[in-house]
Amino acid sequence: EKMMRLPRMPPSHVHHALSWITLCFAIAAVTGSQHGIPLGVVKLWASAFGGEIKSITTKYSGSQLLQKKYKEYEKSVRLEEIDGARLVKNVAENMAEMFQKKAEAARRIVEAAEEAHLQHEENPDLQYEYFNAVLINEVDVNGHSVELGGEFVLEPNDHFSNLSVNLSLSVVQVPTNMYNKDPDIVNGVYWSEALNKIFVDNFEKDPSLIWQYFGSAKGFFRQYPGVKWHPDEHGVISFDCRNRKWYIQAATSPKDVVILVDVSGSMKGLRLTIARQTVSSILDTLGDDDFFNIIAYNQEVHYVEPCLNGTLVQADRTNKDHFREHLDKLFAKGIGLLGEALTEAFTILNEFNQAGRGSVCSRAIMLVTDGATEMYDDVFAKFNWPERKVRIFPYLIGRESAFADNLKWMACANKGYFSQISTLADVQENVMRYLHVMSRPKVIDHEHDTVWTEAYVDSALGAHRGPNPMTTVAMPVFSTKNETVRSVCILLGVVGIDIPIQELMKTVPKHKLGIHGYAFAITNNGYILMHPDLRPLYQEGQKRRKAHYSSVDLSEVEVEDTDDFLRTAMVNRKTGTFSMEVKRTVEKRKRVLSMHNDYYFTDIKGTPFSVGVTLSRGHGKYFLKGNVSLEAGETYCNTDDHHEHQYLTQVKAIKQYLTSRKPQFKCDRELIQQVLFDAVVSAPLKAYWTGLALNKSENPEKGVEIAFLGTRTGLSRTNLFVVPEQLTNQDLLTAEDKEGVFNADHFPLWYKRAAEQVPGTFIYSIPFSSAQENKSVVLASTAIQLLEDRRSSVVAAIGIQMKLDFFQRKFWTASRQVKKTTSKSFDIKCYLIDNNGFILVSEAYSQTGLFFGEVEGAVMNKLLLMGSFKRAQRRTTMVPCDTEYPAFVSERTIKETAGSIDCDGCMRTFVIQQIPSSNLFMVVVENKCDCSSTLPVTMEPIEIIYILKKKSFCDRLKFQKDRKRPDSCHPFHPEENAIECGSAGTLSPMLGAALLSLMIFLISR
Repeated sequence: EKMMRLPRMPPSHVHHALSWITLCFAIAAVTGSQHGIPLGVVKLWASAFGGEIKSITTKYSGSQLLQKKYKEYEKSVRLEEIDGARLVKNVAENMAEMFQKKAEAARRIVEAAEEAHLQHEENPDLQYEYFNAVLINEVDVNGHSVELGGEFVLEPNDHFSNLSVNLSLSVVQVPTNMYNKDPDIVNGVYWSEALNKIFVDNFEKDPSLIWQYFGSAKGFFRQYPGVKWHPDEHGVISFDCRNRKWYIQAATSPKDVVILVDVSGSMKGLRLTIARQTVSSILDTLGDDDFFNIIAYNQEVHYVEPCLNGTLVQADRTNKDHFREHLDKLFAKGIGLLGEALTEAFTILNEFNQAGRGSVCSRAIMLVTDGATEMYDDVFAKFNWPERKVRIFPYLIGRESAFADNLKWMACANKGYFSQISTLADVQENVMRYLHVMSRPKVIDHEHDTVWTEAYVDSALGAHRGPNPMTTVAMPVFSTKNETVRSVCILLGVVGIDIPIQELMKTVPKHKLGIHGYAFAITNNGYILMHPDLRPLYQEGQKRRKAHYSSVDLSEVEVEDTDDFLRTAMVNRKTGTFSMEVKRTVEKRKRVLSMHNDYYFTDIKGTPFSVGVTLSRGHGKYFLKGNVSLEAGETYCNTDDHHEHQYLTQVKAIKQYLTSRKPQFKCDRELIQQVLFDAVVSAPLKAYWTGLALNKSENPEKGVEIAFLGTRTGLSRTNLFVVPEQLTNQDLLTAEDKEGVFNADHFPLWYKRAAEQVPGTFIYSIPFSSAQENKSVVLASTAIQLLEDRRSSVVAAIGIQMKLDFFQRKFWTASRQVKKTTSKSFDIKCYLIDNNGFILVSEAYSQTGLFFGEVEGAVMNKLLLMGSFKRAQRRTTMVPCDTEYPAFVSERTIKETAGSIDCDGCMRTFVIQQIPSSNLFMVVVENKCDCSSTLPVTMEPIEIIYILKKKSFCDRLKFQKDRKRPDSCHPFHPEENAIECGSAGTLSPMLGAALLSLMIFLISR
C-alpha cells in the first residue's frame, strides 16, 4: 500500500500534522470498503469542529451578551427608513455651501491681484529680492544666504500633510528654463506680494483651506503657505503652472484643435525632434473640455492614428498619451503640400461644429512646419473668411526664416499668433503664447468664470503640496488698466485654491449610509470627484495606471451600469433614482460582496458637479435610532472653523461639546446621540472581557488574542487577552482612526462581511495583509441585528482575533473525536476552505492562504460545474484593454455534496461539507489519480487586449461618452486686436500691404 509523505513544515506544526493524518486514516478505512468517501464521517467531523470553534468564538467575543443588551433596549428604539432622496439633497446643499466658501476666497485673491497690478507701474530696471521657493534657506560656501534666498522660517504642520510651512508668507517658484531675474518676472513678483495679506486673511476666515496660489501668465507661481521646493536628481524643476489643468481651464474657453505636422523631407533630423516636442507640449495645454486630432502631411495627408480619420477625440489623458506614442513613428520624406492639409483640418473642424459635437466653442489649427511657399489665401477665403472663427497658430521650426513671412501672414489674417522655435529649450515658452490669444475674448468680456477640476494628484507637486487627491477651484486674473482692456487684452494669470477630497467627505453623514452605502460625486465630463473605489492603480504592482488619479470615469468603477444610465443622468445634472445589482471586490480584489444598491443623485449648485448616495437594500436602508437624552445643541461636528480647535481629536471634541454650555464649534447632535446610545449598550462588554482576561483558567494557550466590536455609528471597543508584545499580528490595532468615532472607510471588512452572513453565524478568514508565516491570524466576526415589523438593521458586529496555529489545532482536535482504528489506504488529502475558496487548513502548511483552485484545479473546476461555487469576476475598463478580476463565492443553499473527477480514465472522488454556523467548508479528496493535466483555477487578472482587435480598439477610441459642456464659452470678440499676432512687425513691405488690404476687405464685409 502507498504511504503518505509527511509534508515539510515548521517543527511546531509536525504534531498537528500527525493528528491530521490520524483522521485521514479513519476516512480512508471507510473509503477503501465503500469505494468512496463517506458523507457521514465527514459530516461528523465538520459538526465536531463547528461546535468547538463556535463555542470559543462566542465565548471570547461576548456576542451573545451584546445581542442580549441590544434586545433589552428594543422597546426604546425604532428603525427609521432612510429617505435617500432627502439625504442626497442635504449632502448636495452641504457641498454647495462648502464650495461657495472656497470660491469666495478665490475671488478675494482675484480682486486683490487686479488692484495690485492696477497700482503698479512697470519698471524694466526694477531690482527686487523675493523668496524663491528653491533658494530659501540655502547658503553659499561662506555660509551666507544665496541671492533670492534668505532665512525663511518653516515649521511642520499637520494640516498641510505634515510639511514644513510658513503661515505668514508665500514663496515664488520659477521654472528652471526661465531666468529668475527676468524683468517681467521681477515686476510680477513685486506687485503680487500684495497677495500675502489676502492669503493669510483667507486662512484666518476659513481654517479648512489648504493651498492657495497665483499662477502668472509670465510663468512664475506664488504659493501659500510658503514651502521649500527641491529640484529633481538633475537639478531641474519642470513644473510650469501654465500647463496645469486648473490654469488652462480658467484661462481659455473649451476648444477644438487640429494639429498639422509637416513631415516632408526638409523636416529630417533635429527639426522633426523639435516638432515632436512642440506637438507634445501643445497636447499638455489641452484639457478634458477640449477635443483634438493630429494630422501629418507631406505630399499626402496622414492621420497619426489612422482609425480616427475625419474625427476629433476628447483630450483626456488616455487619448493624449496614445497619440504621444504615435509621434515617435513619424518620419520625414517627400514634399509638403500644406493646402490639402489645411483643407482637411478646416473640414473636420467645421463639420464637428455644425453637428454640435466637440467643444462647440473655440476652434484652432496648430501648424508645425519649417516653412510655407505660399499664403494659401484661397483656402482661408473658402473656409474661414470673413468671420475668422478658426484661429491659425503657425510654429516655424528651425533658425531659417526664408518662408517665415507667409506663416506670419497666416497668423495675422486668421486671429492667431506666429512663433519661431529654434531649439528644444524654446518649445515650452513659445507654445504657451497661444493661450493668451485664446483668452482674449474672455478678457474683453471680463468674465471671471469659476472653473473646477476633477480629483487629481499632481505628481510634480507631490513633495510641495502633499500626496492627497484634491479638486481645484480657479479663476482668471485680468489687467484692468484702461489702455489694455480692449486692445492688448492682458491675462495676468490664474488664481487657484485646492480642496482635499477628504474635505468633501466631511459633508456626508456616513452613519446614515449603512454598512455598504457611500457617497460619490462626478464632474461634467463624467470623471470621478469622490468615490470609495477611486484608486491610483488598478492592481498592486501593475505598471498601467491612471496617472495622478485624474480622468477616472464613473463607468470604470460602477461597471455594472453597462448602459451608462446613472452616468448620463448625473452628467446632465438630473435629479433622480436608479437601482442595480452590484459586486464589490475587497481585500486586494480577492473577495467579492454582492448586493442590490439604490442610487439617489442630484446636482451641486454653483459647480459643474453632481453628487449621489448609494444605499444597499435590506438592512442598509434602515437606521436604528436609540433613545438617549442629550442637551440641545448645534448641528454638525466641525473642528475646522477655528484654528484653536483644529488639533482636537473627535473624541475630545465630543467631550467638549457635551460638557460646554456654549460649544465653540458645531456638532452633529443626532450622530452623537446615537454614539452615546451604542456606548451605553456596549459598556458591559468591557467588564465581561476583563473577567475573561483575569481568569487564569481561561485561554491557557493564549490562542485568542483580541476581542473587538464596532457599531453602526463607528464606535469601536477592543480588549487584549495577551500583552501587546505577544500579539501575532497588530494590524487590527494599527488601522487608521483608532478612536473609531469617524472612520474614513466607514466600516472595516470584518464588519461588512459579517453583515452579509446568515444571522447568528460567524465569518472566518485569514487577512491577506497578515498571511506571512508566523504572523498569520484568523479573524472571526458576527453581526448583531435587531428586528422590527419584519425589518432588520445590523447595529453592530463583534468578533475575535486568534492565532492561526491555535485555530488549526482545534480542527485537528476535532478529528480525533471521529477517528477509526483500522485503515486500508492513506492516500487522501483534506482541506478547510472559506466561502471564497481560500485555504485555512491543509496538510501542507505552505498552502495556507492560497486559493483552493490553484492547489486542486480539477476539484475546483468540478465544484464550479456543480454550482457549489460560482465565479463573480468584476471588470475594470481602460483603453487599450479591459481587466477582469476573477473572484469566487460559495452557493449558500448547498451545504454538502460529493462528486467524482475523471482524470484520464482514473476516477477520483471528493466530498465537500459546510462547517455549521460558519462560512467554512471541509473538502476531502482522494489522491489516487494524477490530475495534473487539468490546469489550475487561478485568480490572476485577465486582460482583454483590444489592440489585437483593431476594429474593436478603434471603436473604443471613437466612442464619446455623454458629457455636459461648460456653461461659459468665449470663442471670439469683434473688438479683438488681431494685429497683435506675433512677430508681425517684421513682415516684408509686400506682405504687410497684403495684410492691410485683407483687413480693409474683411472690415468692409
